Amino acid sequence: HRSATVESQTSAPRETVVPERVSSIATPEPAAARGEPDPTFTLSVRCGDMGDLELLLPGEADVLVRGLRSLQLRDMGSRGWNQQHENLEKLNMQAILDATAGQGEPIQELLVTHGKIPTLVEELIAVEMWKQKVFPVLCKLEDFKPQNTFPIYMVLHHEASIINLLETVFFHKEVCESAKDTVLDLVDYCHRKLTLLVAQGGRGAPPEEESQHSTPMQELQKQAELMEFEIALKALSVLRYITDCVDSLSLSTLNRMLSTHNLPCLLVELLEHSPWSRQEGGKLQQFESGRWQTVTPSEQQKLSKLDGQVWIALYNLLLSPEARARYCLTSFAKGQLLKLRAFLTDTLLDQLPSLADLQAFLAHLALTEAQPPKKDLVLEQIPEIWERLERENKGKWQAIAKHQLRQVFSPSEQDLRLQARRWAKIYRLDVLEAVAPERPRCASCSAEASKRCSRCQNEWYCCRECQVKHWETHGKACVLAAQGDRAK
Repeated sequence: HRSATVESQTSAPRETVVPERVSSIATPEPAAARGEPDPTFTLSVRCGDMGDLELLLPGEADVLVRGLRSLQLRDMGSRGWNQQHENLEKLNMQAILDATAGQGEPIQELLVTHGKIPTLVEELIAVEMWKQKVFPVLCKLEDFKPQNTFPIYMVLHHEASIINLLETVFFHKEVCESAKDTVLDLVDYCHRKLTLLVAQGGRGAPPEEESQHSTPMQELQKQAELMEFEIALKALSVLRYITDCVDSLSLSTLNRMLSTHNLPCLLVELLEHSPWSRQEGGKLQQFESGRWQTVTPSEQQKLSKLDGQVWIALYNLLLSPEARARYCLTSFAKGQLLKLRAFLTDTLLDQLPSLADLQAFLAHLALTEAQPPKKDLVLEQIPEIWERLERENKGKWQAIAKHQLRQVFSPSEQDLRLQARRWAKIYRLDVLEAVAPERPRCASCSAEASKRCSRCQNEWYCCRECQVKHWETHGKACVLAAQGDRAK
């Protein structure tokens, strides 16, 4: 297991400790690194002996990492794109298994050695653009009536896979350094996601309830909405790891974080709104392990993982010498930052003692005059991936959507069976059980489940009644998965 205190992140090499829980002195980090359930997606880690569990041999991982490349928006969902997506899923799962076993992390090392972090960042932003520019156009096409939405779901899920992998490996400082100029693009990406979180106000994640009368596309759009919320939570973790490297970031990156985006003030708003917490039926709930969970009264004073990420990012951005030299404390920034004093309770300081330094900084800030906005003429780099992709594809969104409708999102039954067979090979049950939440949930009602669909072995249910109720949604995928399994 791995973790690091605030002090070790800002002034000394990272130290390894074994935290009992994230709300102790230990710094929040990817669940994959702690052997705890991951707060997002299906790829989360369970404690256990995984030393002998291996998805990829070292030589295979090297080949897959070497083969990663940037693809055109037009190619999303194509055969070559699907192959790369499958490879990313394998690397993603292996990285989680490695981090949990604590026996070295070869996937992270390979990504750095072969210079593939910039490729992952470009792919991440490309699929984000596809979701914003192409997916809405696709849904409005008159002849868009997919019989099976699985191929589209795979494209939507691609962003989740990449951000999950980046969160797992960005714990290591050398990964941030190997991102090179694309760290600017990644900072912009994280800012976009966190802005969406703040804009949601207190609404948090969308409702989990499934309608029995939803069409496949309506279900897909609900899944996409929930996925977007979870991706934003992952982006928060990635941003926090970038702030851990504040002493080695370029001046352009620091200016982007502190001046262009004013991230300290955005993080204050996140603490105020806490979109991962809500009141439901008079009870406090927090979003963890991909769902809302009720927090018992005895646990309510403990620092949540996501709140912890925000506090550490604020600590790094406000107290590191490099950031303090660049951040202009205007009257607006001063007013926003002083709101933090209300959150710095004795209970919080007991859990993160290093925040006492932040408390002292705020006390000093309250007594100082605000600074006028800086008007320095600075030549700096700007992010280029989003603008380049938008420039290359401007005016082509409808053409891309029509091409993908014909060539990608209207597969034959045979194509779907072949794809099901390929996914059955990737998602081996022993690996899934190692990277799945501690206890499976019923696909119908979300209660703890003990019974698995006997045909496809993929879905879990708490009782026969829930399985029957869910069959209308699960039926076609179940048949395809079973056929693909038999084809092996």
